[in-house]
Amino acid sequence: MPDPISVLVVDDSALMRNLVSKIVEATPGLAVADRAMNGRFALEKIPRCDPDVIVLDIEMPEMNGIEFLRERKRLGIEVPVVILSSIAKKGAEVTMEALALGASDFITKPSGSVSADIHTVAGELARLLLAYGSEYRTRKGKAVQRYEFEAPERFFEPAPVLDGRAKLRVEAPKPLRQPGPVELIAIGISTGGPNALREVFAKIDADLPQPILVVQHMPPGFTEEFAASLDRLCPLEVKEAADGDLVKPGRILIAPGDRHLTVEKKPLGAVARLNEEPPVNGHRPSADVLFESVARAYGNRAMGVIMTGMGRDGARELGAIYREGGLTIGQDEASCVVYGMPKAAFEMGFVGQQASLADMAATISRLAKQYRA
Repeated sequence: MPDPISVLVVDDSALMRNLVSKIVEATPGLAVADRAMNGRFALEKIPRCDPDVIVLDIEMPEMNGIEFLRERKRLGIEVPVVILSSIAKKGAEVTMEALALGASDFITKPSGSVSADIHTVAGELARLLLAYGSEYRTRKGKAVQRYEFEAPERFFEPAPVLDGRAKLRVEAPKPLRQPGPVELIAIGISTGGPNALREVFAKIDADLPQPILVVQHMPPGFTEEFAASLDRLCPLEVKEAADGDLVKPGRILIAPGDRHLTVEKKPLGAVARLNEEPPVNGHRPSADVLFESVARAYGNRAMGVIMTGMGRDGARELGAIYREGGLTIGQDEASCVVYGMPKAAFEMGFVGQQASLADMAATISRLAKQYRA
């Protein structure tokens, strides 16, 4: 059996190092490689303990998290980093800077920089560490013990081995009609999404003729700064969606944390709508909520895109777009950090075509222009 995924825990608080280490050691498939009280000590320990993934605090003496990430980039260290960040606006800005410097993902501390409530996000932290640690080991050609990512209640059970054979795709249902001119693009994405969206939107066609609505699973307090960080690198306008925002070409709207995003067609155009209805698939915002709204409003004049993420959110209602005759794209397994959401949609027969992350922007842009109104 392969060795467990090794985790380097970096935090200036001895309490936090101990609490995070306990979460790691309690998770089947994970093990603590070492602990460090700041970025400088972490850099010294990486060659010795050879971690598969790093948990990194931001505010630390001598070398903080941002300084560590800059030095990691300069040295060419590829070990993935999961940030532990507080929820304050300043924390959101710094977290987006960390993502821009190559951090893989982040998780919010429940209550400040030193939190005895870290156990409340233990499951989420364990999932991220397993996801990014597994992805890194696979990329390096190391053996990986696969764990179930798609059902939280079964998360810590090893996934069954099926003689090396993946589950077969069901026979695709027949759409009600042929695709029409695409008027709107909707994207659902989760784990691995922040950096995946950075890559897609940096490459998206500047003359894209359709607006884009995005559900990225992200906590409140972060989506405004996340949208602003995407806007700085994207040739199109990117902003956090507000209720009543115009849905228009040249604009990308990101669902706010803890608010569902839908679309409403009006005589003079379409507008974004936000609501606080109960979570769907454990998420608010939910990709299923967005896709269902888009299918209802646009029918076969929509494009649905489902990308890297744990679980099944978005898979069912991507089918609503597919059945109406809309175009559907799923990210392929090889380029997903977690092949959960797109896998579920693919196995249901709702993915019209697959694309790698490297090709996603070009695929969206090509189809958007091919099927423009």
